[in-house]
Amino acid sequence: MSNTSRDQRIHELEVTVWVGKNGIDAVSDELSDQLQEREFVKVKFLRAARGGTDTETLAAELADLVGATVVRTRGHTAVMER
Repeated sequence: MSNTSRDQRIHELEVTVWVGKNGIDAVSDELSDQLQEREFVKVKFLRAARGGTDTETLAAELADLVGATVVRTRGHTAVMER
């Protein structure tokens, strides 16, 4: 697969995991399940989850929790793969 088609697929992904005030622990099982079924999963970090922490840090922590890799972050979203 070329990088262009990969980038296009990542860009077109819908957010399917939202991290809110309950933090990353609350969504780790759901993210793990989705990563078993899909190549990429897009995660949105809501303001309540960020609380002074940047998206990159939260995404890295969540990825570590589920054994995934952060493909990219943009704004308050991250794309992960396993």
